[in-house]
Amino acid sequence: MKRLGLLLLPMLAITLMLGGNAFAQNVGDNSVYFVTYFSNANTSGAPDGTLRIINDGDQATTDSEGVENGPLAADIYVFDDSQEMISCCFCYVSADGLLSESVNKQLTSNTFTGRGELTRGVIKVISAAWVGDPVTSPEPTTGLRGWMTHIQATANIPEKGPWFVTEDALADSNLGATELANLGYLCSYGYTIGSGYGRCPCTSEDFDF
Repeated sequence: MKRLGLLLLPMLAITLMLGGNAFAQNVGDNSVYFVTYFSNANTSGAPDGTLRIINDGDQATTDSEGVENGPLAADIYVFDDSQEMISCCFCYVSADGLLSESVNKQLTSNTFTGRGELTRGVIKVISAAWVGDPVTSPEPTTGLRGWMTHIQATANIPEKGPWFVTEDALADSNLGATELANLGYLCSYGYTIGSGYGRCPCTSEDFDF
């Protein structure tokens, strides 16, 4: 114990000299692209999954009260489990605001393909500037962070319940130029030929699931 105490004293002294910053290195990153999955969606007896996104205020300004302060677009792209984009949308998220999107009622309710109720797939999110049509021509901009609830089955079909609900942060991912262009192009193409299909609705910021 004496030896451990002697080792800790120099460390404490260094920390105090640095103003305590030795233990304050939890600095945010500049991620703009996030991925996750959904499972057991639109399944009888299963609860709904929820995608939640907040604006951390990274783009906040010093504008006076009453002037919109640092809004961002959550560009959301939804795929089925065979790589096909089924819907996309961009949702407004004000600085320090919260966006909540239902998997069943919003993200998979109005698909390009009209395949009916999807049970599993992939969700991709770009943190983008609130300019133009962000989801078809995204301009990646830091500031959004997100979480997803996952619905886990506890048994095999046909009786898959009871159900467990887990939640974790969206995974930070690499956004290459090709992926960025493809996401915008596929969404734009879907909107063009979809005749209103494929555009997922956005929840008001003052509403949560």
